[in-house]
Amino acid sequence: MSMSKISTIQPTLSLAGEQAAQSVLQKLGGICVAIAILAMVAAISGAGSEYPLLFLSIIIAMFTLGAISYALPYYSGSAGIRNNGIMFKSMTNKGTIAWILGIALTGFYIIIYWFPWMFEGLIRIFDPLSLLLTNQPANQWFMYGAFYTLAVLTMGIRFIGRYRHSRYHVIRTISVMFFQLGFAFLIPMVLKKLNEPEFYFSYFWPLKYNYLFPSDVSSLMSTGHLGVFMVFWGAMMTFIATPILTYKYGKRWYCSWVCGCGGLAETAGDPYRHLSDKSLKAWKIERWMVHSVLVFITITTLLLWLNSYFKGGILGSVSGAFAQWYGFFIGAVFSGVIGVGFYPIMGSRVWCRFGCPMAAVLGLFQKFKSRFRITTNGGQCISCGNCSTYCEMGIDVKWYAQRGQNIARASCVGCGICASVCPRGVLKLENGNEAGRINDKPITIGNNNITVHL
Repeated sequence: MSMSKISTIQPTLSLAGEQAAQSVLQKLGGICVAIAILAMVAAISGAGSEYPLLFLSIIIAMFTLGAISYALPYYSGSAGIRNNGIMFKSMTNKGTIAWILGIALTGFYIIIYWFPWMFEGLIRIFDPLSLLLTNQPANQWFMYGAFYTLAVLTMGIRFIGRYRHSRYHVIRTISVMFFQLGFAFLIPMVLKKLNEPEFYFSYFWPLKYNYLFPSDVSSLMSTGHLGVFMVFWGAMMTFIATPILTYKYGKRWYCSWVCGCGGLAETAGDPYRHLSDKSLKAWKIERWMVHSVLVFITITTLLLWLNSYFKGGILGSVSGAFAQWYGFFIGAVFSGVIGVGFYPIMGSRVWCRFGCPMAAVLGLFQKFKSRFRITTNGGQCISCGNCSTYCEMGIDVKWYAQRGQNIARASCVGCGICASVCPRGVLKLENGNEAGRINDKPITIGNNNITVHL
């Protein structure tokens, strides 16, 4: 062999191999998204107010075509999860592009919450759709809801293609897409058109904290029979359905099948699930923070009801201030600005893990009174670490798998990705009898011996 031929060989020591180049479809998808962003910039500059329907059509069409074009390659070839190169890409490994995206998302939320006038031109392009659904001009929250729903639907298509080999993932993704489009967008908007209260049936206390505030309960009940049903629905879902469903299925029935926050995290946030912090320190911070938020909103709700019962004679305006503080720091800053804006830096479940009071309630039920667990076959574990790496809630799944110990953690949302990425079938999501659900002294069955961990 000549030296010239040898010199053309380009060996690589990368364990992941060469990163596959983007397909033509994916490049076209990127162009479509770029056109949509340019249209948004033009709309913000004022052109959107003059041609709202034109800009709305361009933006929605380009974003949709871009997302579908990028997702279609996932439907070709053999089914199965491929994470090749995910640790080496700037977008998915806290590189420059990830930081730019994180800053852009954070800035978007800051403007939405506190400077909506800066998006006036962009908001106006949603007037045709808002008038159709609500008989009212669009505001920043209608625009946000439309973009949010579009993200869940389009990225849901990608997620289904990526995990199409798993019936569980396909069905639960269709579920979150259905609940986001129907229960968290269309139904509340149509209710406004019918001059009824804007009510989100897929959210309830403590996540939708004001639904049990005395002022909101009184306001809903004063609107008639539908308002009374809304109060009943919220109370029933909080105090009856939540304990029962969590006992039977774990917190996954809500966090991975219904909730819009979880829906966005699972679909748009999927490329960032491996960025969650798995350290013991993060776990300690998580437990203190998420349960502190739950305690805070519980005390706030009780204070509001006490103040209402005594007609403001005990606490005056203090209880109302509690509600305002919670709405600002938790409802706006934490769940919105940090919860979504930090996807590319801290992973997709920052809000669900550290701040969501609903996740805290569900987690307490799941930990102490539930049939759900992830069983492990420790003898088959090869310690590859895929399960821990792709756990979006920061659980060190490998630690449990190595010991053959069932996983019944309060933070687990039952997404099932850990079981899907395991090459040996070590993990399995189960709803079994409570007895033996938490095996504190697991048995590991190896090739040559059986070990009891005492």
